Amino acid sequence: MDGAGTICIGTRWPARPGSGDRREEVAMAAAPAESLETLDDRALVDLCLGGRREAFDEIVVRHRRAVYRVCHRFVGNHADASDLTQDTFLRAFRGLDRFRGEASVGTWLYRIAVNLCLNKVSAKVPRAEPVEERELPASGEPDAMSRLMESERAARVRAAVAQLPKMQRATLVLRVYEELPHQEIARVLGSSVGAVKANFFHALRNLKRLLEGDEP
Repeated sequence: MDGAGTICIGTRWPARPGSGDRREEVAMAAAPAESLETLDDRALVDLCLGGRREAFDEIVVRHRRAVYRVCHRFVGNHADASDLTQDTFLRAFRGLDRFRGEASVGTWLYRIAVNLCLNKVSAKVPRAEPVEERELPASGEPDAMSRLMESERAARVRAAVAQLPKMQRATLVLRVYEELPHQEIARVLGSSVGAVKANFFHALRNLKRLLEGDEP
């Protein structure tokens, strides 16, 4: 993993259980490695299944930041988010044969990441990330106090989100922070659009209650 919590390119991907020659002909007719970035995600999946493992590196390049971001929203710290990001791509690689293309590769990766995160987190407040010196406003800045207040407010919101029931938390993270539409969230979570809307409504109501109860 690199400093941004993403998988380094050139990872030695493990063998996938049950991988065979289902798409061997795709690999035989594959484009040169330097042209992988011109292919769409589904073509990269086909190449990888055919034996071109470097095609999966391109998938990682395209989606690693989004996967890391959503993991960080759940766990609230770099170390756990980095581990979850790596686990997401490892599981995706090992389960590539099960990708049917009914949803986009991005949605499929979100689904894996969210499931890992939901298994990782609990109702307690996540381990807090220490505030680095560069994040603190200089005392001479006119807006120093407002920036500190904004930081404290964001920390309170993260703590409140961490107390939501798991499906409400997942729906809120994907809707508010990732700005996914209800239909896409339903595909990620494997639920109906109606359930997503209901979870979002209850999440907002519970979040408001938690924040109001935390007001000094």
